[in-house]
Formats: sequence, C-alpha cells, structure tokens
Amino acid sequence: MSSADPTQEGLVASYNRPGGNVTGLSLMNVELGAKRLGLLHELIPKAQRVAAFINPNSAIAKPLIREAHAGASNIGWQLEVVHASTIGDIDVAFASLEQKRADAVFVSSDQFFTTRRVQFATLATHYRVPAIYSYRAFPEVGGLMSYGPSLPDQYRQLGVYTGRMLNGEKPAELPVQAPTKFELVINLGTSKTLGLTIPPGLLVAADEVIE
Repeated sequence: MSSADPTQEGLVASYNRPGGNVTGLSLMNVELGAKRLGLLHELIPKAQRVAAFINPNSAIAKPLIREAHAGASNIGWQLEVVHASTIGDIDVAFASLEQKRADAVFVSSDQFFTTRRVQFATLATHYRVPAIYSYRAFPEVGGLMSYGPSLPDQYRQLGVYTGRMLNGEKPAELPVQAPTKFELVINLGTSKTLGLTIPPGLLVAADEVIE
C-alpha cells in the first residue's frame, strides 16, 4: 500500500511492526502540513490569514487539521478551516475567501482534491489567491506551488518491497517506509499571473520551475 497515514487509516498496527498482511509506504501527508505552510509563508510573509481546505470525509481529517493549526501558529498566521467534500463545496469555499479575509490557501492532501486539481488551480487564479498543494500534479495544470514526496520514487520503492515479499519476506515484519525523495515545484507563469515575485531562495530550492 501507499497511504496518507496507514495507522490513522487502520491499515497497520504501527510503522515499525505492521503486524498483519499489509505493509508499504507512508506519504507523510499529515507530517508535511507545517512544512507546506512554511513554504507559503516564505512566498508571502506579509499574509496574516490562510484558509485550509480539508475533506471532512477523509480518515485523516482530524490530524490534518491539528497539524495545520500548529503550523499556522508557528508562523503567526490565523487559520480558517474550510470543509469541502464535493465539487460544489470547492466552488462555494473559494467564493467565501474574500469574506473570510484569507490571504492564502493551503490545500490538504486528499485523493478527491487531487482529482479536482484543475478546478482548484482555475479557482485560485480566478480569485487571485496564492495556494500550495501536496503534489506536482497541481502546478502541472496551473497551480502555484506544491511540496511533497516524489510519487514515481514512491512507486519504485513499492516495487522493491513487492519483490522482497515475493521472495518470502512477511509483510508483518517489513516496516512501513517513509518517503526518501521530496520535491518542490513552482509554476512561474501562475506566479506572474497573480502578480507575485518568487523569492530567490525558493527558486534555488525548487526541484522544478514550470515556465
């Protein structure tokens, strides 16, 4: 398996000793929340409020919210949780950003959100609000910035683990692996559309800059 948080989702008993017939990789989607907010703060340090999109139907919704609040508090931001679990919810949430006085958007890791990445990118540009996402698939379709594990690298690791199990090792005894490669992707064209100047430090740190 490749999971956002395999313990919260009930797939394994613990990372070190999964204990059943499932093991694999964690995407660290909860743990990376504060890092993503920090990158957004580096881009727009004068911002004060951020809206965090959370799918309330997600198994990791509560830990995502806790991590987002902690990350926002660390950089002195106020955080407004916005629940969205349907296409219409996303539209309504973006329309409410001005009323909420949100200076930026944090889109939490969620499979449904990933399937709606074009909608997120389009609405963030329409409402002229900087947003950070979990995977490169978002800036590839016009989103501003993403930070998260490299999915191709994750899948290669899954292949290695699959081979080990086919050779007789037991899933219960194979620890859940954390990502080994992370990537920061910035869409420079979107930043220009939003009237933002990407700080040199972020550009240097970026693994890919999309023109």
